[in-house]
Amino acid sequence: MADCDILIVGAGHNALVCAGYLAKAGYKVILLERRHKAGGAVVTEEIVPGFKFDIGGSAHILIHHTPIVRDLELAQYGLDYIDLDPLFFAPFPDGKHFTIWKDVEKTCESIAAISPRDADLYRAFINRWKPVSEGMVGAFLNAPTPLNLTRYLVFAQGLNPKGAENLLDLIRGYGQVLRQSFSEPHVPALIGWMAAQSGPPPTEPLSAPFALWHPMYHVSGVKRPRGGSGMLTQALQKMIEAHGGEVRLSAPVTRFLVERGRVVGAETADGERVTAKHAVVSGAHIYTTLQLLGDDAPAEMRSAVQTARIGNGFGMILRCAVSELPDYTAKPTATSAPAPGFDAAPQHVAMQFMCPDLDYLDRAYGDYLAGRPSAEPGIIAMTWSAADRTLAPEGKHALFLWSQYFPYKLASGEDWDDIAEREADKILGILRRYAPNMTRDKVIGWLIETPLYLERELGLLRGNVMHLEMSVDQMFLLRPAVKFSKYRAPVKGLYLTGASTHPGGGIMGAAGRNAAAALLHDLARKKI
Repeated sequence: MADCDILIVGAGHNALVCAGYLAKAGYKVILLERRHKAGGAVVTEEIVPGFKFDIGGSAHILIHHTPIVRDLELAQYGLDYIDLDPLFFAPFPDGKHFTIWKDVEKTCESIAAISPRDADLYRAFINRWKPVSEGMVGAFLNAPTPLNLTRYLVFAQGLNPKGAENLLDLIRGYGQVLRQSFSEPHVPALIGWMAAQSGPPPTEPLSAPFALWHPMYHVSGVKRPRGGSGMLTQALQKMIEAHGGEVRLSAPVTRFLVERGRVVGAETADGERVTAKHAVVSGAHIYTTLQLLGDDAPAEMRSAVQTARIGNGFGMILRCAVSELPDYTAKPTATSAPAPGFDAAPQHVAMQFMCPDLDYLDRAYGDYLAGRPSAEPGIIAMTWSAADRTLAPEGKHALFLWSQYFPYKLASGEDWDDIAEREADKILGILRRYAPNMTRDKVIGWLIETPLYLERELGLLRGNVMHLEMSVDQMFLLRPAVKFSKYRAPVKGLYLTGASTHPGGGIMGAAGRNAAAALLHDLARKKI
C-alpha cells in the first residue's frame, strides 16, 4: 500500500500551500523537506541569541492579493498579521524624502512637499495603471492558459479608454516608462527600485509591468506575521498536520521513484522510500526536479529545463542585530511622532529605500553585468522590530538590508566566502550615507547571506531568489516551459509548483494554490 495519497517534495511556502489545499480536500499528504525546519525561503530563526532573523523573504505583500490565508484558516493556527502603514520611506542624499502610505491621497501629500507636480502625476499614474495591475492579479491567480491570459491581460485593456496607449508602454522597460511619467527623479527612483526586486533592470524591454504593479501596493499594503516571516509557513505546517498530513524534516530527497514511466514516490538520503497513491508534487527548483528524475526525464523536459535561464544571482542580504535604529538625515520633521498604531516613527515601520535615482540603479547593474559586486548598490532597509517587539530584546532591533546587484559567479575568480565581510561592510557603508549613526560598533551580530549562501542553505541555485530569471520570455505560459507551464510535468504522476512555475517568485503562494487546483481537477476527473 502507498504511504500517502499525494507526496510533496520540499516544504517551501508554495509546496505547503499546495499541501494545505489538498489536505483540506481530504487527501493524505506527506511533505519531505531537506532542512531542519519547514518553510524553504520563508523561515525565521534565532541566529544571534535573542534576535529573530528571517532567512529568506520578509515582506508579505503578494499573498494578500490571494484568498489563501482565509481559505486555509491560518489565523486558527497562530498566524497573526500586523498591518504596516506607512509602506515605504525614501530618503535622498539631497535631503529630500517622501513616504508611501496605503492611502493614495496621504501619499500625494508627502510627495507634494518635494514636488507638487509629481504629486499630481503620481495620482494619475495610480489611476492609469490600476486596471492593468488588477488584470495581472487575475492572471497570477489562475493557470497561465491563453484563455486566462487573454481574459485578464487583454480584455481588461480593451475596457480601458487608454488601452492602446497602455499596450505601447507595456513593451518598454520600466525605466523609460517611469522617466516619462514624472518630472523629477525621486518618485521614479522608489518605484523603479521596488520593481527591480524581481530581477530585470530598468533598461530591459517588456519589463514595464514590474513597475506598473505599483498601484496594488495601495490595495494590499504591507503586512508582517507577528514573530517573523516564518510564522506563515509554521501556520501552514500546523494546518496540514491538523488535517492528517505529515511534514518530515531533515529528509532530503535524492531521487524520484519511477515505475513503468510513472512517478510513484521518492527516496531520501537515508534510503527511506515514500510512495504516493495518486501523485507526486515537486516544490523544488526545476533544475533540482530534473536532477531527481535522472534518466527518467524525457528528452523534451531535459531540453526545455536546460535552456531555462537561472541567471547569475542578483542580490544579497545582511541580517543585523543592532543596538539602535537608523537615524536618517532626511526624515519627517516630527521624528518623535509615531506612525498611527505604532510606538515607532513612520520611517522605521516602513521599508526604507536607498536609491538616489534610476541612473544609480543602471550603474549598479552595469557592475553586475561585468561580473563584479556593485560598487554602489541599492539598498532596502527593513526594521520590522520597530513594529513587532517579539523580534529583538528590549531596546535592541533587527535590521535587514537587501542589496543589489551581486553576481553569483565573479569575473575576478574570487570566492564569496572570502569576500562576504568586505561586501557586507560596503552595504553597511551605503546605509551610513543616509543614517550616519549606523557604524560597525552598533552591530551586535550579523548573518551575511551571499548568493553562494542562498544556494547552499536554501537551495536557491546560483543565488537567484526567483529560481529562474523573471524576464518576459520566462513568465506566464513560458515558465518554466510552454509544455509544462500548467503545473503538470511531462512525466505521468508528477506535478510542479514553486517559484520555478507561474507566477514566479515572491511570497504569494499562488503557484501552490494553482498547482493544487490542477491536481484536484485531474483527481476529480480521474485523469491521473
